[in-house]
Amino acid sequence: MTASAPEPQTQAAAAAPAAPHWAQLGENTFVAGMWLLYQVHRFLGRWPFLLCLYPIVGYYWLVSPVARRASLQYLQRMQAAHGLWPAMPGWRQSQRHFRMFAQVILDKLLALSGRYRFDSVAVTGREALDALAQRGQGAVVVTAHMGCIELCRALAERRAGLRLNILVHTAHAERFNRVLQRLAPDSGVQLLQVTDFNAATAMMLAERVARGELIAIAGDRVPVRESRITHAPFLGHRAPFPCGPYILASVLECPLFFMGCVHEGAGYAVEFVPLAERVLLPRARRDQAMAGYATLFAQQLERMLRKAPYDWFNFFPFWEQGAPARPAHTA
Repeated sequence: MTASAPEPQTQAAAAAPAAPHWAQLGENTFVAGMWLLYQVHRFLGRWPFLLCLYPIVGYYWLVSPVARRASLQYLQRMQAAHGLWPAMPGWRQSQRHFRMFAQVILDKLLALSGRYRFDSVAVTGREALDALAQRGQGAVVVTAHMGCIELCRALAERRAGLRLNILVHTAHAERFNRVLQRLAPDSGVQLLQVTDFNAATAMMLAERVARGELIAIAGDRVPVRESRITHAPFLGHRAPFPCGPYILASVLECPLFFMGCVHEGAGYAVEFVPLAERVLLPRARRDQAMAGYATLFAQQLERMLRKAPYDWFNFFPFWEQGAPARPAHTA
């Protein structure tokens, strides 16, 4: 690893989590809504799109107590950790948080369709990825639900031979891929729905990494099904994070990168940060090693969100999530 880190304990409880899982909060309606919103912007423009969307966002804020409380909890913990506002955030800042997400939905659509102004996107840290691509080597990229991650499509399209595979844990990946094909049939981005990680999945991903492709996986949501999680400090509190990205990079024997995207000026800033040239999970201290890698990820996540605190879109009880754990097996 590139830095030392504290060693929080991994989750080992057998009880079901008290908080609702993020995958149960209605994300399956997102694909159809994306297509409809894209058509509104396409034929009417951005302001009609926002005029239509903001009342919907306001209504959703009012009738979604789980999402509203989660937004306030995140903003208030950001304030307690870094003091970004003159006073403790309240309902006004929470509504702005929701409205930011609504605007990012539009940018996602424009990015997927190639209609976003990519000259307003500043990318840093891709030199290391270019060097890997020149050697024909792939990598695992751990990212988060922040900003407009779909702008990484600009890299996949503008860098010859760069292929990006995005692992998702929800069953709507096939429908999303169909929308993606309608918006951008030549996109270098593909969503891979992975609910169970088994030998066949590992072989498929290993082949893609061996071809020099990138495997992107979210590091800020625990998996849908029972899986191993770890804990790391985030905004001054112990938070759960999935072990999947680090186990995957260890199994595939490839470098591990962080990728983040937040608003910057009139556009976005995309950053790639190397976390490890090789992910090592020794049997004797596997739990501590995974907690250390998760801590490195959480540090990068918190660093970027300090610059754009409204750009994190986990509208569920993040700190209270946690699935039953089972021991991780060696590759």
